Formats: sequence, structure tokens, C-alpha cells
Amino acid sequence: MGKTFCVITGPTACGKTALSIRLAHALDGEIVSADSVQVYCHLDIGSAKPTPEEREGVPHHLLDCVEVDEPLSAAQYQRLAKCAIAEIQARGKMPIVVGGTGLYINALTTGLDFTGAAPDDAFRALWQKREAEEPGCAHRELLQRDPVTAKRLHPNDKKRVIRALEVLHLTGRPLSEQAPGFRQDKGSEDIRIIGLTMPRELLYARIDQRVDAMIHAGLIEEVQGLLVRYDRSLPSLQGLGYKEIAAYLAGECTKEEAIAAIKLGTRHFAKRQMTWFKRDARIHWLDVSQLSGEALFSAALKIITAPNEQE
Repeated sequence: MGKTFCVITGPTACGKTALSIRLAHALDGEIVSADSVQVYCHLDIGSAKPTPEEREGVPHHLLDCVEVDEPLSAAQYQRLAKCAIAEIQARGKMPIVVGGTGLYINALTTGLDFTGAAPDDAFRALWQKREAEEPGCAHRELLQRDPVTAKRLHPNDKKRVIRALEVLHLTGRPLSEQAPGFRQDKGSEDIRIIGLTMPRELLYARIDQRVDAMIHAGLIEEVQGLLVRYDRSLPSLQGLGYKEIAAYLAGECTKEEAIAAIKLGTRHFAKRQMTWFKRDARIHWLDVSQLSGEALFSAALKIITAPNEQE
């Protein structure tokens, strides 16, 4: 086909997994996850990680690739995903990137270069110390040096504010100049991006059903097992579903309150996902509510296999 790879994205609970499996069978493809929670081992139910049965024999990559207490940056994801894509292509297969983490998809499809922004622990520790002594000083500094990013970040979001200063320190360029939303890749790669969407009311109903199914499948027991081995403050356990159930297990809320918080938080997350993706003019949107399973598959296949207009 000559295609570099394709991407299936969209908000949580919109049906990406089922469509990607069908496309993988039709295109002799392998799936590369673009989900910032599914990368972690042991985070299965709460991340909606496809089970071996749901994968239907299709090889999946970047699932269960880091431990719960190990961080994974967008730069690390980019390197791992590019390696996986290259290996799939070398086997003559079609890489199909699937997930709703916008930063991961952006890293793979816009040519963003993270190589100059490796962590600087000493710089980070310095600003953490300054913040402890003078709360808000990091955001004021960022406001002077990178006002675009500063206005996007809340002053209390100390982790991201300090990271923005760190990137500027390491690369000499503001974060706002390095990643201004979505940028069209200027290379020769032919990347087809399909976004799934549906009316908000339908999406919210599907989210509620998914959360109920997660509870029934054992999400509470999954979190219990994780908390025996890991501290609930780990970034990986701040994901939706995990932090709320951890709060319930700590006696900070009732089970019903935790479940309601997961549903509400997931709705807000889906809204943020759509805001992010709507900025990308490259995405071919398909409304799941207007297309049956077969029609959705056919429409997606047509987009992926269409000739490249630039060829």
C-alpha cells in the first residue's frame, strides 16, 4: 500500500479498540497503543486495556511496557513507538496506532523533537526548593519568559510549570514554540488519522456503562492489589478510576461517591480530548452514531487505502 502508518483516535469509550482490530485483520496490521495508562503493567481494568481475547490474535505493542512506579515521558514513548512502527514495517505489516492520548499521537505524527529536553534533575530540584520557599515564583518566572505557556497552565500546576522552565533551560526555546498545539509534519510520511466521534449525550452514556462494567469486572480488587505494592501518590495511580477507588479504600468517600466521581471525571476527560483533537485539521472524523459497524469499518478502510494526493 505504501502507507507509513494510520492512526485511530478519539475520546474514551468511542469504540477505537473494536474498529482497530477489524482494520488490523483487513490490512495485515499490528497495533501500537497510544494510551498513557495502558503502557503500565498491572493497570488493566481501569485503563480499559484490551484483553487477550479482545485482541483476537492481533499483535499489540506498547502495552505493559513499564512498571507502575516507573515514569514514561512523551519523549520515551515517542522513541518506543517509532521503534515498534519500524519493526512492524520491516515485517511488511501495517502499523495501526490506536489511542486517545493526544500528546503521544502528536509526538508520533508531527515530527516534534524531544531529544534536546531530557530531564535535568538538578534544575528541577532547584525550582522545587524555590517554590517551597516562595509559592508561585515558578509561574511568575514562566510568565516573563514564556507567557503563552504560562497562561495555559494554572499557577498551582507546579509540575508542568517547572517542566516548562526546564525545557526552556535545556533547549533555549519556549515550550510554546516547540509544541504549539498540532503542527503538520513537513516530511514525506503518509499518515492517515481517523477520529471517532458521537453526540455528547451518547458518549456520556457509554462512559457510564463502561465505568459500571469496570466495577463489575473487579476494578476495586485491582486497585486493592496495587496498593499492597505501590504508593497511591505515584503518577501512574493518578489516572481516572485508580485515584477515586484509592480514595474509597482509604475511607475518604463512599463506594457510590467514588463511582460517581469516576464517571464525572471521565466525562470531563473526554471533553478535553475532543478539544485537543479538534485542533488537528488532518483528522478524518467519523460519527459512530451515524454509521453501523460495517459502514464504519468500510469508511475507515476507504480513508486509509485512498491514494495519497501528493503522490
